[in-house]
Amino acid sequence: MKKLVIVVHPHMEESKVHRTWKEELLKLNDPDITVHDIYEAYPDGVIDVEAEQRLVEKHDCIVFQFPVYWYSSPALLKQWEDEVLAPGWAYPGKYALEGKYITCAVSTAGSNDDYSKHGKAGYTVDEVLLPYRLTASFIHAVYRPSFTWYSAEGISPEHLKDSVPAYISFLRSIQ
Repeated sequence: MKKLVIVVHPHMEESKVHRTWKEELLKLNDPDITVHDIYEAYPDGVIDVEAEQRLVEKHDCIVFQFPVYWYSSPALLKQWEDEVLAPGWAYPGKYALEGKYITCAVSTAGSNDDYSKHGKAGYTVDEVLLPYRLTASFIHAVYRPSFTWYSAEGISPEHLKDSVPAYISFLRSIQ
């Protein structure tokens, strides 16, 4: 199964988690995993929609990798969705992502307890990511359970090191 990991972090040089995940995925040199950093590809914010659509069409699974910002994604991912998942291509008619898997791999500053009904957020990460599940359904894709790494803000080297094999295992488990 060919997986497209769309990495979305506006300040990659400052990121510990997403920079590490991206670097480790690239080191794998796995022909079935394509790592695509859209802030790196589009620093001016002008997305090449046709190129993105062609890239998506070559993969069976799309993984959106990003930090949860204000209970959402970084702005360029929303722009990517608005422009790339266009009418006539993603819906209705062609449904170019029909049957493809969509999932998210996210980090949060808050803890697992923070992202609970009785925590600071009052909602789980799965609830925060509900728009991705709904989008997948709307475009006839299949949403897969997400991967979350909690307490990423001020992450210790040990905790960061633990995140890498967990993330790679998650990606490889998507079948």
